[in-house]
Amino acid sequence: MTVADPGPDDGDLAAKALAGSEAAFASLMQRHRSRVYRLILNSVGDPDEALDLVQETFLSAYRALGRYDGSRPMAAWLATIALNKCRDLARRRALRRFFFGARSVDEMADSIATNGPDQAVAAEQRQETARLRAAIAMLPATLREPLLLCTVEEMRQSDAAALLGISTKAVETRIRRARIRLAELLAG
Repeated sequence: MTVADPGPDDGDLAAKALAGSEAAFASLMQRHRSRVYRLILNSVGDPDEALDLVQETFLSAYRALGRYDGSRPMAAWLATIALNKCRDLARRRALRRFFFGARSVDEMADSIATNGPDQAVAAEQRQETARLRAAIAMLPATLREPLLLCTVEEMRQSDAAALLGISTKAVETRIRRARIRLAELLAG
């Protein structure tokens, strides 16, 4: 049995990208794009905003590539940048709400109902997923981030703690609190 060559590791690709190889950075983006998107989508709850933030994340990563430590996991470095982009969006949203007091047109739009049993089930699942994402997005960042990193991204609590700059016990406590708060939000 032949094992496929996984290709260069993230550190090598980052070094090549830093040296000017667009193909190397494109490989990094390809390798990490879906994980970054999933993290952001679960944090902000809006697919269109998530796509925009993924682009911003990779643009920021490209600009900061010189600060990347090739001995550390690229996924964790990108997750840090992605979470910072989510925090920036949350600040912009709060500022908009403060000044304009209204929800965006997208937030006020109703879902379009579909007909048929399969479509009804799919629509219900999409609605439940959207409801869960909205509830997660309502959590404060201190609860949302550890929850997403450990449950969605399947990161170990110790790795999430290092990424967030808090203790492993704090991650555990915040996940527990996030789950309790989510249950309350979804029940109400």
